[in-house]
Amino acid sequence: MIRIGLTGSIGMGKSTVLSMFADLGAAVWDADAAVHRLYGKGGAALAPLAELFPEAIVDGAVDRAALAKIVLGDTQALAKLEAVVHPLVAEDREAFMTAAAQAGADAVVLDIPLLFENETEKFFDATIVVSAPAETQRARVLARPGMSEEKFEAILRLQTPDAEKRQRADYIIDTGLPLEETRAQTAAVYGKILGKFSGA
Repeated sequence: MIRIGLTGSIGMGKSTVLSMFADLGAAVWDADAAVHRLYGKGGAALAPLAELFPEAIVDGAVDRAALAKIVLGDTQALAKLEAVVHPLVAEDREAFMTAAAQAGADAVVLDIPLLFENETEKFFDATIVVSAPAETQRARVLARPGMSEEKFEAILRLQTPDAEKRQRADYIIDTGLPLEETRAQTAAVYGKILGKFSGA
């Protein structure tokens, strides 16, 4: 089973490209969706985070906006959050990989926002970065509810710069283009990876 790591900075279009890979037949895993499950009612992260950040719990689930306000700019709080969430996300990812292998998937595409930051690229057969011009990224992110210039800048400071990600990735998919062009690029990259690892 071919392991593909997909990454990119905030607002670069990871979710869009991930759904394109799913349309092409890849088994896909979304780190953000995993965090949503962990933060939701009955989620595995709920009890430990309720102890650490009780003010971030609303209606029996983690309020992500409230949590972001607490940890952004506070390195100690962020470290505590990551110590809880990262191992749980890793467990979710491993369970997905096992299920995909048992189901006979040819390839898995895992959306890992901090792929290079956490140096997890070594676990993948191929890495892809999704990228768009900085002004496109800024417009997309600032259009999100509850987003501000300050919050956007704080998130960017935690992420490896886009130019560095592009240098380190095996493949780049441009999401600053019309959707159909991005879709064609995604299909071409997927075809190259499948060909390379199937010996074609």
